[in-house]
Amino acid sequence: MKRTGLAVMAVILIAGGVAAATRSVPEPMARFITDDRGRALMLHGFNTASSAKGTPDGLPKLTEADVEREYADMGTNFVRFLLQWRAVEPQPGVYDMKYLDQVAERVAWYGKRGYHVLLDMHQDLWGNSITPGGEAGNGAPRWATHMDGLPVATGHWTWEMYYLEPGVIRAFDHFWNTTGEHPELMDRYAGAWKAVAARFKDDPAVIGYDLMNEPWGGSLQGAAFESGPLAELYRRSIKQIRTVDPANWIFVEPQAVGVNWGLPTALPSFDDDRVVLAPHLYPLPLDLGDGYEGGSREWTDRTVGWWKENMLRTAERLQAPIVLGEFGLDMTKPGSSEMVESVLDLSDELGMGRAYWSRDDGSWGPYTGGRPGPLVKVMDRAYPRAIGGRPTRISAEPGRLTVEFEANGSGPTEIYLPADEFPEGGTASTGTASWDAARRILTVQTPASGRVQLVVTPGRT
Repeated sequence: MKRTGLAVMAVILIAGGVAAATRSVPEPMARFITDDRGRALMLHGFNTASSAKGTPDGLPKLTEADVEREYADMGTNFVRFLLQWRAVEPQPGVYDMKYLDQVAERVAWYGKRGYHVLLDMHQDLWGNSITPGGEAGNGAPRWATHMDGLPVATGHWTWEMYYLEPGVIRAFDHFWNTTGEHPELMDRYAGAWKAVAARFKDDPAVIGYDLMNEPWGGSLQGAAFESGPLAELYRRSIKQIRTVDPANWIFVEPQAVGVNWGLPTALPSFDDDRVVLAPHLYPLPLDLGDGYEGGSREWTDRTVGWWKENMLRTAERLQAPIVLGEFGLDMTKPGSSEMVESVLDLSDELGMGRAYWSRDDGSWGPYTGGRPGPLVKVMDRAYPRAIGGRPTRISAEPGRLTVEFEANGSGPTEIYLPADEFPEGGTASTGTASWDAARRILTVQTPASGRVQLVVTPGRT
């Protein structure tokens, strides 16, 4: 019954969003995250990791060897690294520098290998204190959890249903100051971000801050939530971060319910020129556990089309690049590899970064019981890590990568080439190339200006 109710709610929401998806759509590849040289960065990687939600110290179950293996197997260059507010600020106004130092140690594992790290203040179902035993929820500290004695029933068939529990709704309502009783909470949250930014502002591996994972408005939903308290939280957090860090990128997410399924978002623009739109993509049929086949496939493809159009419009309104902060599914389901491949193609088409959910061991991740699963082969594909200009087209085919861009003199283009398709490296159709076999990176120096069409095929450099 609850599953049916969730599906009906989604159909109503999506039906309301279809009209918005029929207007003209901005062209893709409008804006990009750039490095300190001005090269466009293509960010490809994983979320690390869901395991951080339940550990006492708020850190993922991860070793440096795991990071090394990930790069060796898939050539990733990006990680969305989960933080926990409860670990950052265990008491009001008290920031745990030991925790941040432990995060910095793990950031260094990635930085040593040329990764870009996005620090994500993660929450699901508000926090671990919504139930006495911490059976559900992660993110917020106990001291910031005010449920006024309202209940939170357990045993739901899917974790998202906890969002509808009265106690969870009340905890969010207090945070967003919908109740008017705890106006200090948003400022505390923004202050925690200032502490994080102060610690990582000079870390060359850190590229930005994802302000809140999958925001939920409690009793306030839709445009009223996104343009109201959610936008206010983002403005306060950006203001606090900018007092200590003027340079790193700020990632903002729309509300999750509806937008993850392809609906439009009312998220407004922000007065900052280094803001990134960071939506998630979980088509409803897959979110409900179906495979990518039959009617589920048809509905999923339709959803992805709506999502693409609505996110392009939102990015245009925000004047922001897009990074897909989460997508993923159970890789044992029919058609799962094909579904992931289609999202990777969409990422190339739009020139947007992407982070798969997640790096954890299991059927959703790249490894199961420590052994490579089907996701490893899908994710290990050629891509440009950094482009010496403004990209206009990226296309990956078996044994062939095409990158077209308007050169701006920012530096060479760096391309990752997987071993199975490019065993001895690659040859470039233009420019001067050099090959780093250990990192499997082809570096191509092309003209400093003008339109460049760079085609890379297998060969010895």
